[in-house]
Amino acid sequence: MSQIFFYIVPVAVILGFMILIHEFGHYAVAKLLGVRVEQFAIGFGKRLIGFRKGETDYRINAIPLGGYVKMSGENPMDSHTDDPREFVNHPRWHRFLIAIAGPTMNIALAVFLLAGIYMVHYEFPTYKDQPAVVGYVKADSPAAKVGIEPGDRITKIDGDQNPTWDDVEMKEVLSANQPLSYSIQRGTQTIQGSLTPVPVTTDQAGFAGWYANEPVILGNLEPGMPAEKVGLKTGDKILTMDGQPVPSIKAMIDRLQQTGSKPVHLEIERNGQVFTFDAKPVLADTPEPNEKRYRLGFAPQLKIGRLPFLSALGESVTVNRRYSVLLLQLVGKLVQHKVSIKAVSGPIGIAQQAAAAAKEKGWIPLLVLTVIISLNLGIFNLLPIPIMDGGVILLLFIEGLMRRDISMPIKERIYQAAFVFLVLFAAMVIYNDIAKTIAQRLP
Repeated sequence: MSQIFFYIVPVAVILGFMILIHEFGHYAVAKLLGVRVEQFAIGFGKRLIGFRKGETDYRINAIPLGGYVKMSGENPMDSHTDDPREFVNHPRWHRFLIAIAGPTMNIALAVFLLAGIYMVHYEFPTYKDQPAVVGYVKADSPAAKVGIEPGDRITKIDGDQNPTWDDVEMKEVLSANQPLSYSIQRGTQTIQGSLTPVPVTTDQAGFAGWYANEPVILGNLEPGMPAEKVGLKTGDKILTMDGQPVPSIKAMIDRLQQTGSKPVHLEIERNGQVFTFDAKPVLADTPEPNEKRYRLGFAPQLKIGRLPFLSALGESVTVNRRYSVLLLQLVGKLVQHKVSIKAVSGPIGIAQQAAAAAKEKGWIPLLVLTVIISLNLGIFNLLPIPIMDGGVILLLFIEGLMRRDISMPIKERIYQAAFVFLVLFAAMVIYNDIAKTIAQRLP
């Protein structure tokens, strides 16, 4: 029962809030422009609870998979009159503003909520915004097979010049089983080539096998694990392991899998002094479901601080813009069959992520997940699919070019086809969620 609680409550709170914000955008602009709003609903299907105020029925329905604002005359299947308060009787620019208001609210929420988080807690790996200099290449990985070497600087990736590691990782994730062009600087040489990231994890994310040149500095230590037991401390910088330099946390993880339970000799720097420790790795759980590996029990240190409002807002806009482009690229590659549908999470996947975030210490993980979901919801609703807000906007644009409204029978057929498509898409995503969940639980 407690496990179900951790899955249902966080996702209900997050999704309910996202839907409320989205539908309030439509509702507020419709009211402002004089459109009659008949229903303001969270969920679909049969009405469970609610109240009526004026001409609007505020309600919570039985099927918690979205929400809607029902405006008079909005549905092509409705009967229509000359009433000036009906949706279709308003000018197209009014209808455009009402349609775009919902996604705008979600995107605005993502931007301002993330800015608020950054004002309290700004955290990221130090290498993310640095030039993409390779520090470690995993053996037998796509990068190793094409000859990428430590010290190479990636100067171009899939057409993007002078990328940071954040840029490289986003391109890599979306390119599973797809050629990814690159240029690298090696000394005075410029080398161009292409590699094909392999799909990894249940989400089929692309993996190239190159990693940043990042010092391994200890962050949080897990109680009872070898790192804590031998006296390592937060802030310690690992210089060598068994006499070899440690260019990256990924390099250290790979070496630990090779040495297994054999004790490793660590040379660390602490407050300008060098100390040595011997620690015996243990086979332990990892954040990945049903995955164990040899570990010492620490997380790498992240850059943590606070940003003033304008800096936080600017950084939030940059991050949200970057991930909006990523989402649109993902949709494009899905349409082209270049990315697996497994990269998409539905309600079950969101519930699992919400439960995991709720179990973490503090509110930050849950708030960050809220930002991600809000941005996803805003962008998804802007896609040009009839019934969705983007579809309404597309039809308005077509009508503007035609200088007349599309006939109601044609709109009705378009909406019926779109409804069938969305139902099939939702069924496919939910099936995919279930399949991924089963795969995670298999030994």
